[in-house]
Amino acid sequence: MLCIYLTVAILQKHCRIIKNVQVLYSEQSPLSHDLILNLTQDGIKLLFDAFNQRLKVIEVYDLTKVKLKYCGVHFNSQAIAPTIEQIDQSFGATHPGVYNSAEQLFHLNFRGLSFSFQLDSWAETPKYEPNFAHGLASLQIPHGATVKRMYIYNGNSLQDTKAPLMPLSCFLGNVYAENIDVLRDGTGPSGLRLRLLTAGCGPGVLADAKMRVFERYVYFGDSCQDVLSTLGSPHKVFYKSEDKMKIHSPSPHKQVPSKCNDYFFNYFTLGVDILFDANTHKVKKFVLHTNYPGHYNFNIYHRCDFKIPLAIKRDSADSLTETCTTYSKWDSIQDLLGHPVEKPVVLHRSSSPNNTNPFGSTFCFGLQRMIFEVMQNNHIASVTLYGPARPCSQLRTSDLSQ
Repeated sequence: MLCIYLTVAILQKHCRIIKNVQVLYSEQSPLSHDLILNLTQDGIKLLFDAFNQRLKVIEVYDLTKVKLKYCGVHFNSQAIAPTIEQIDQSFGATHPGVYNSAEQLFHLNFRGLSFSFQLDSWAETPKYEPNFAHGLASLQIPHGATVKRMYIYNGNSLQDTKAPLMPLSCFLGNVYAENIDVLRDGTGPSGLRLRLLTAGCGPGVLADAKMRVFERYVYFGDSCQDVLSTLGSPHKVFYKSEDKMKIHSPSPHKQVPSKCNDYFFNYFTLGVDILFDANTHKVKKFVLHTNYPGHYNFNIYHRCDFKIPLAIKRDSADSLTETCTTYSKWDSIQDLLGHPVEKPVVLHRSSSPNNTNPFGSTFCFGLQRMIFEVMQNNHIASVTLYGPARPCSQLRTSDLSQ
């Protein structure tokens, strides 16, 4: 199934045909409900898993707006109504259905496919003979009952379905991050360990394509050439025009303009930005994006599924290590630290000075050579890692495997 990043890209490409798309999500609890793209013009909802953001369920809630086929034969169109008899003829026998009295819907389930029939006009709850199940005809349903909703999903049950892995045909030569571990030294982060996924690319290889899984390491102080050989070419290179956080720096030269600009390598499918120093061309920062809905940069990046070790100091024992993840909330991180964090820097984002960010401001907290950008719902929008350059004499972990 597609991820939301690719799905939105497809919808944008066909914006002249597919119009009026709504994005539905829980503003306060984005992980407790599915992320939904509602194609109102077509009567279709695309439900994405809140955690991995891959397509989980396709719901057709208005069958009058679409034409549907199975094995090349229409079972729903302007000329063909999706009645119980038509479903029986097109799909064959199924197990006895399930009646939901609260919804007044009767559900017929096939593998990966469910139909819901509206029962509010029926005189009584449908009855069926459990010992006689040679097809839908055994269910005592009034003739002409039509489908109210249809669900397409992966697996045997709509209630237990999970979003499958992204199909190989959707990789299109791109590399995706399954997860990213932040490496740390005694004072803070030292680099990233990336577990990457890719499939065959180029013409003529798709039929033999297989998923490839491999690990790569990138450290502070790595050169631009090191990163290119490790991760490949970025999707975009962005040159910084100014550093709006410079005013918060303790350096007395913070107002002195730079003669050249630092630049980012943007890896959108990894959910990572890498900042290089303009003079040395070595890594000085990493930015990890969580891609939560309701953030200004939503759906520019894939979600970066990261794990960050935090050093926790205790009065009665040595320092402990706890893990912060993409799904951690900021108040839980502060509870782990056991002491108040300094007041945040308020970050306003807008496309121009005269525009207002419809999602509001975010708050940036500095901690252990990291900056956590926190949304108003207490979820982490991004984490910026920075630190001293790695000594040239340090042996790269990737070199050990050669």
